[in-house]
Amino acid sequence: MGWGKMFFTVVITFSAALITYNILISANASFKQEFPGPSSAKTLFSQDPIIKMPLERSNNNNNNNKRLFHTAVTSSDSVYNTWQCRIMYYWFKKFKDEPNSEMGGFTRILHSGKSDRFMDEIPTFVAQPLPSGMDQGYIVLNRPWAFVQWLQQAQIEEDYILMSEPDHVIVKPIPNLSKDGLGAAFPFFYIEPKKYESVLRKFFPQQNGPITDIDPIGNSPVIVSKEALKKIAPTWMNVSLAMKKDPEADKAFGWVLEMYAYAVASALHNVGNVLHKEFMIQPPWDTEIGKAFIIHYTYGCDYDMKGKMTYGKIGEWRFDKRSYDNTWPPKNLSLPPPGVPESVVTLVKMVNEATANIPNWGS
Repeated sequence: MGWGKMFFTVVITFSAALITYNILISANASFKQEFPGPSSAKTLFSQDPIIKMPLERSNNNNNNNKRLFHTAVTSSDSVYNTWQCRIMYYWFKKFKDEPNSEMGGFTRILHSGKSDRFMDEIPTFVAQPLPSGMDQGYIVLNRPWAFVQWLQQAQIEEDYILMSEPDHVIVKPIPNLSKDGLGAAFPFFYIEPKKYESVLRKFFPQQNGPITDIDPIGNSPVIVSKEALKKIAPTWMNVSLAMKKDPEADKAFGWVLEMYAYAVASALHNVGNVLHKEFMIQPPWDTEIGKAFIIHYTYGCDYDMKGKMTYGKIGEWRFDKRSYDNTWPPKNLSLPPPGVPESVVTLVKMVNEATANIPNWGS
């Protein structure tokens, strides 16, 4: 009996030690964060073949079976990005707990490498920028690298991620639009994989599938599972850097290069996307809110005082985020003249509400 008890005790002790070891190893497993070398623009996610990273416990049972997603916004510490993030977060909080919302937590991924004075106002993760000179003046390349760091280091409770941007204004509660293992993404008319097939084949070889497997998307807005994004993000980073180093790709894709890189990375990992045209609108071209969840104010809105658009020419009335690249937009912006579309009027009213209610606006 004594030997039996001793043997049982040894087995229990050994089992407990092994479980603890596995947990520690899994908790410290990390992404392969290599930058692309001259011979490869692929690969990129490594995982111990024996000790797998444990599946995270789903939070759905605590949220009435909702499929919550975490909203993540990358940002520099510039005045330009900061005022947009403050407005974006204001409206996120407004709709987070409304009916039909599956919006969970929120993180501003600040890729300046240092804290700023808005850490207490907006939940923030500080990421390191790329090494000096690596972005080649294209600051957007810091976005995928920032996501890699955040996904590796942060504790993210939700099972899904919404990648959003500072110049997004949420106009209604957002449900989880992804389904059946597919992401949910907005289709951009200017992302044309077929048109640039010869260039893209450098990064998405023939053996990976038809060029139509590359969706006409960027990384934002996209709702995708956290586990899928952990695989995609390092590839997205490396493909972005490889494209920027390739003169042909750099010339072909220009300011949307990083968007093409995300679309390629998603396809390389066999993560397809359901394309949702109603995901967001982009004034002034989209004139009605309709079923949209987000207003993306990337384009300038210029009108004469009769409400006629004067795009390409500074209007008598205008709202353009670039007018405030080094300064805070003032409170109580003038409303558009009669005849200006609903989308533009709504955008300005929402900006005004946010600036009127955010503490210490303009400082």
